Amino acid sequence: MKSTNQFSVRVLALGAALLISSTAHAANASKPGAGVEVQPIKSSIAEETFQTELVMRGLKDLGYDVKPIKEIEYAAGHVALGNGDATFMADHWDPLHIDFYKKAGGDAKLYRKGIYSPGALQGYLIDKKTADQYKITKISQLSDPKIAKIFDTDGDGKADLAGCNPGWGCEKVIEHHLDAYKLRDTVTHKQGSYAAIIADTITRAKAGEPVLYYTWTPYWVSGVLVPNKDVVWLQVPFSSLPGERKDVSTKLPNGSDYGFQANNQRIVANKAFAKANPAAAKLFEVMKLSANDISAQNLRMRDGEKDEADIQRHVQAWIDGHRKVYDGWLKAARAAAKGAAN
Repeated sequence: MKSTNQFSVRVLALGAALLISSTAHAANASKPGAGVEVQPIKSSIAEETFQTELVMRGLKDLGYDVKPIKEIEYAAGHVALGNGDATFMADHWDPLHIDFYKKAGGDAKLYRKGIYSPGALQGYLIDKKTADQYKITKISQLSDPKIAKIFDTDGDGKADLAGCNPGWGCEKVIEHHLDAYKLRDTVTHKQGSYAAIIADTITRAKAGEPVLYYTWTPYWVSGVLVPNKDVVWLQVPFSSLPGERKDVSTKLPNGSDYGFQANNQRIVANKAFAKANPAAAKLFEVMKLSANDISAQNLRMRDGEKDEADIQRHVQAWIDGHRKVYDGWLKAARAAAKGAAN
């Protein structure tokens, strides 16, 4: 009887051990990132938080220990990623940020695979009333002092362009265009806080005053000042870009040329991290978010829903509305981790 009891105890112990092992294996399979820290970064643009938080949520569901976002502008951010001081950035604009990417080590130090959000546009716009009245269709027409003066807001006789923050990729392009299109003597590139500058621009536009500004899509501005209704895109006389893209055409498939290439927003990460974490690398590759979804969320932020709790609610609402897609991302990420382990 004693030996039978001992045998039963051993069987029960073995069964418990197998159960624990099986449970642990299942946990590891569903949480391949357990114990691994992730440091997200983004620029000072508040409207990039939604896209970044969605990636963070996916990483957390894969078990990663995701730290709060650190803000850093694009040039320094790419260097931080290349050096391993940060893990990923969800708003790398390709090809706008190509110079930042290459200076930070390029493919040798950085990982980017897949397209997070395609078809982002950017360029110069003016109010439709002024465009129609003076037949303004090209940014180069502002080299005429009489045309430029229409957009003068500070009394110096030069057009005031609501432009880009220092350190943004668009700043380099705008500054290049001022020389390429002979606008340096007639146009002032107004810089500072884009959020404050564009808010003032919108106020003046709503009051019926002429406005000249730079913006991009997806972004909430074009939901307030609607292209072809309230404002119009200005064409450039010819393609001209700085740095690596000096010989690149900026013409769009429909023949329009806004002076900027159409961009894809991509997730860029530290290459060593991506290599060591196939689940995260696969997640970065397969995630997709439409420009319309980004713009809609950005408009909600503009209308006051901009606190952390609001943005987390927006992320959860997006996941709930796209549950099959979201779960598909996680499934692909877990499969990549399992494949790498075998």
